[in-house]
Amino acid sequence: MTKRNHQDPEVKALHERISSLSAAILRISASLDVETVLREVVDSARALTGARCGVIATIDEAGQAQEFIISGLSPEEEQQVGAWPDAMQLFEHLRSLDAPLRLADLGDYVRTLGLAPGLIPCRTFQGTPMRHRGLDVGNFFLGDKEGGEEFSDEDEEVLVLFAAQAAIAIANARSHRDEQRARADLETLVETSPVGVVVFDAQSGDPLSINREAKRLLGSLLGPDRSLDDLREVLTSRLADGREVTLDQLRDAETLRAAEVELSVPDGRSLRMLVNATPIRSGEGEVESVVITMQDLAALEELERLRAEFLGMVSHELRAPLAAIKGSAVTLLEEARRLDAAETREFYRIIVDQTAHMRRLIADLLDAGRIDAGTLSVDPEPREVPVLVEQARTTFLSGGGRQAMRIDLPADLPQVMADERRIVQVLGNLLSNAARHSPESSPIHIGAVRDGIEVAISVTDEGRGIPPERLPHLFRKYADTAGREREHAGFGLGLVICKGLVEAHGGRIRAESAGPGLGTRFTFTLQVAGEARTNADARPSSTDVHPSDKGREPIPVLVVDDDPEMLRYIRDTLFGAGYAPVVTGEPEEVATLIRAKQPQLVLLDLVLPGADGIELMQTLPEVSDLPVIFISAYDRDETIARALEAGAADYIVKPFSPTELTARVRAVLRRRAGAEPFVLGNLSVDYDRRLVTVADREVRLTPKEYELLCILSINAGRVTTYDTLLRQVWGNGSDGNTAPVRDFLKKLRRKLGDDPAKPAWIFNERGVGYRMPRPGEG
Repeated sequence: MTKRNHQDPEVKALHERISSLSAAILRISASLDVETVLREVVDSARALTGARCGVIATIDEAGQAQEFIISGLSPEEEQQVGAWPDAMQLFEHLRSLDAPLRLADLGDYVRTLGLAPGLIPCRTFQGTPMRHRGLDVGNFFLGDKEGGEEFSDEDEEVLVLFAAQAAIAIANARSHRDEQRARADLETLVETSPVGVVVFDAQSGDPLSINREAKRLLGSLLGPDRSLDDLREVLTSRLADGREVTLDQLRDAETLRAAEVELSVPDGRSLRMLVNATPIRSGEGEVESVVITMQDLAALEELERLRAEFLGMVSHELRAPLAAIKGSAVTLLEEARRLDAAETREFYRIIVDQTAHMRRLIADLLDAGRIDAGTLSVDPEPREVPVLVEQARTTFLSGGGRQAMRIDLPADLPQVMADERRIVQVLGNLLSNAARHSPESSPIHIGAVRDGIEVAISVTDEGRGIPPERLPHLFRKYADTAGREREHAGFGLGLVICKGLVEAHGGRIRAESAGPGLGTRFTFTLQVAGEARTNADARPSSTDVHPSDKGREPIPVLVVDDDPEMLRYIRDTLFGAGYAPVVTGEPEEVATLIRAKQPQLVLLDLVLPGADGIELMQTLPEVSDLPVIFISAYDRDETIARALEAGAADYIVKPFSPTELTARVRAVLRRRAGAEPFVLGNLSVDYDRRLVTVADREVRLTPKEYELLCILSINAGRVTTYDTLLRQVWGNGSDGNTAPVRDFLKKLRRKLGDDPAKPAWIFNERGVGYRMPRPGEG
C-alpha cells in the first residue's frame, strides 16, 4: 500500500509533464509565424525544465545571425548579452558539437575556451545545436535551473525535443518564405510582362487569371460597357486563313505556336495578335486549364510600314542625285561641241555637288548601321568647345545656311573630351535641324555651361516647336518619316546619329520644347577633360583614357552577366582599354569576388538567373558600396528611370560599342574619384591635394578621419550607413559594433567645429548612419 501511495505522485507528475508537453507542442503547431513559434518554444521549455532563462539564436543558410529570441532575462541582462563581444564565437563553438551540452558552471567552461565570461547571466546551463536535415539553423540554450540544481537527463530530453520542433518551424518558415518569394516573383513577372497572358478553365471556359497587358488589349476590344466576364460570349477568334477557333478547340488541340489570330467583337472592332496556346494537364493527363499568350501585332506592323516607307525614301533620295549626275554626264558626252565654257562648268559643278550629296547620304546610312550594330567608334581628345562650335558654324554657313547665330559661351569653359570630327558633325546636324524647322529671319542660339564634370552644349531655335508626345520618339530611326516634308533631302537620320555619337562619348542628349510654335532646344553633354584623380591610398581610381599607365595597376571592374557572348565582349573591351575585368555569370559569386578582387566599379545585367539586378544592388552590401552601371536590352524610359532612381550610376542599352562602354566607365570612375573639390559653406575638401579647410584654415586630419570625410562628401545627399563606413574605412564586415565609427565621427566633428546639436555639415541619421547635404541644399 505504501509503495502504491509512493508511486501515485510520480505517476501524477509524469502525466502532468506529458500533458504540459502535449499542450506546448499543440501551441507551437498552431502558428506559422516563426518568431511566435520560437518564443513559444523557449517559454514552454523553460516552464517544463524550471529554467530561469532561455535563448534561441538562429542563422541563415550563409551562417549569418538572424533571429535572437530571449526569454526570462531582465532588460539590463538582455543588453549585456547583446553587447558581449564573444557571444558569436561561443554560439559557433556550441553549434559545432555533436551532442547537447550540460554544465554546472558555464563561466568556467567559457574560460577554458579562452573567451571573456564577465557578461554571462547564468551559471547552470544546457544547450544544443538546432539542425534540420543535417543543416545548422541555430542554437537553443536554457540557463539557471530553479533551486540552483543542475539540469537533468529529463531536462535534456525536453531541450532536444523542443530544439527539433524549433528547427522544423524554422525550416518550414524559410521554405514558405522562399515559396512565397518565388510565387511573388513569378506573379510580378507575368503581371508586368509586355505579353498578354490569360489562363482559362478548361471545363467552363471562364478566365481564371488575366495579366495587365491582356486586360489592356482585351479591354480595348470589349469597351467600357462590357467586362472581362463577357469575354467568352462576345469574342471571336480567327486564324490567318479565316478559320474560326474556339476555346474548346484550343483545349482539345495540341499546343499552338506563333499563330496569327484576329480577335473581333460584334461591333466590328478587331485586333491582330500573335497567339500561343498551351494546355495544362493534370497528373492523369486531363486538361485542367489553357494558358494563352498574346502579342499585339499593331506595333510590329507599324514598324514594318515605317521601314518600308524609309526604304522608299532612301530609294527616292539616292535616285534624285543619280539622275542629276547621269543627265549632266550624258549632256557633256553628247552635246559637248554645242556647250560654251560656262555651261560646261555648270554641268561639272552639278556632278560634283550631287556626288558630294550622295556621299553624305551614304555616310549617314553607314553611321546609322554602325549605331544599330554597336560598332560606332570615336577617338576623344581634349578639345576647346569654342573651337568646335566655330568649326560647326563655318561648315553650316558654307553649306548654304542663312540663319543668324547667337553664341553664348562662358570664358572659363573647360576643355572637353571629344572626337573633333564627330562632335562637329553632331553640332552640324543640330544646326541643320534648327534651320529646317524655323524661319530664316529667326536666329539660332548656341550655348554651353559646365555641369559638374560635364559640359552641357545646347542648340536652340525659335521655330515651330515639337508636341510633347513626340519628344520621346525624336531619336528613333523610323520615328520621323511619316509626314516628313519631301523637299528636304535626307533620311531623317540626323538625330539618330547625334544620339549614337554623343552616347559613344559617354554623354547624353535630350530635346525640350514648350509646345508647337514655341521653339526647340537640343542639349548634349561631354565629359570635362583633365579631371584630377583622388588620393590613391584612399580610393584607387583613374580618369585617364588609358587606366593602366606606367607604375599604376589596372583598375579592376566587375562584370556580371549571364550571357557568355556579352560577357566575353565586355571583358575583351575592358581589357583592351587597360582595365582589369573580373567576370561572372553567377549572382551568388558577386559578394565573394568583390571582397577578393576589390573592384572600383560593377557592370551589372538588369535581369539575371533567379535575381533582379536592382534588388541585388540594393540588398547586397558589397554591391551597394560601389558605383553600378546597368547593362540591359530593356530601353524603356520607365525601366531606365527605375534603375537610376534606385542609385545606379549609369545605364547602357545593349547593343553598345566598345567606345561607348569605355567612355561610360571612365565617366563613372571620374565621378567616384571626386576630382572636383567638395565645397559646402565654409568647408572645402580638395581630394587631389588631400587638403581640408574650414573658412580657408587648414584642418589636419588623421588618415581614418580624412577617409570618413571623403566617403561622406562623395556620397553627399544620401545616408551612408554604419556598415558601409565600417567596410570602406576599416575593411570589416558588420559585427554590430558601431563604436569606432561614432568615436571617429566625434573627433572629426570636433576638428571641423561642427556642433552635433546643430550640425551644419555632418548629420546623424539615428540608428542608420550619417549624411552630408549636397552643396546648395537648404
